[in-house]
Amino acid sequence: MTSKPIVLVVDDTPNNLDVLTGVLEDDYQVRVAINGRLAINIAQMQPQPDIILLDIMMPEMDGYQVCQILKSQPNTARIPIIFVTAKIAPEDEVKGLELGAVDYLTKPVTPAVALRRIQTHLALYDQQKTLFEKVKEQTKEINKGKLETIQSLGRAAEFKDNETGMHVMRMSHYCYVLAMASGMSDEDAETLRDAAPMHDVGKIGIPDEVLLKPGKLDAEEWKIMQSHVNISVEILGQYSHSQLLKVAIDVAQNHHEKWDGTGYPNQVSGTDIPLVGRIAAIADVFDALTSERPYKKAWTVEKAIDLIRSEKGKHFDPTLVDLFIENLDAILQYKEQYQDL
Repeated sequence: MTSKPIVLVVDDTPNNLDVLTGVLEDDYQVRVAINGRLAINIAQMQPQPDIILLDIMMPEMDGYQVCQILKSQPNTARIPIIFVTAKIAPEDEVKGLELGAVDYLTKPVTPAVALRRIQTHLALYDQQKTLFEKVKEQTKEINKGKLETIQSLGRAAEFKDNETGMHVMRMSHYCYVLAMASGMSDEDAETLRDAAPMHDVGKIGIPDEVLLKPGKLDAEEWKIMQSHVNISVEILGQYSHSQLLKVAIDVAQNHHEKWDGTGYPNQVSGTDIPLVGRIAAIADVFDALTSERPYKKAWTVEKAIDLIRSEKGKHFDPTLVDLFIENLDAILQYKEQYQDL
């Protein structure tokens, strides 16, 4: 059995509440509030009202103020509001509509008119909710496709460098753990996680004789190798209107910088290095050390942590080193989840 829609009735006069409750109770679940503060609290309770009948003339906080607050909060902004008033001037009516109300009812309320108005706006609200969910789902699918493309691009660069491609998956999740530990919001940490796979995409533009050279690079070759940072930025910068790509650029440009200013390409130091770059630097080095490559054996986790600890304040941000070690269990879970194939 489908539950009845919930109507929140807000009025500081008990008699008015009784009248509206009597009109509505056969067809709707009715909640009542005798002032604006209570109305705002009830509107946020689950299950939320499907529609709100809101008196304008109330003490302390009038209906306009209540409407403005409800429309400013994401979790209540979409609930339709019908103002209920005894008398209103045209300019006041316009004000209410501009604040986000969908309609007006005039006191004394005519039951048939009230029921028809509520029914109409609930139907519109249901249509909006359905459309919103469809758009949300389609957007989710589009973003999923974009993310898969981004991850593939990052993995392509790693394959060219004789790596399995799982490096970018591990490294990006290490970034997420460290970002959350550093106090970054969940949304920003997720953006970093999704952007991190592109940190070395510029390797695509490095000649194989340099990229795949088994021995030590000479000065000229090292200069060519370092140019992968600028190539990454050039590739990603074509789409820099995207917040995800902006973060990806920051990561690509700064994850080879060092806390003491001896990194590349710009010898930035300390907190002048963007936080996402400082986070990615630790995540990238840890995974490189603990992964087997054609030219080296994988280091043990203990040995890798010893090196990271020894580079505290030199290569790496001291605070982030401590946080990385404190959250090592979570790091190792992702290391296990995304093992090389």
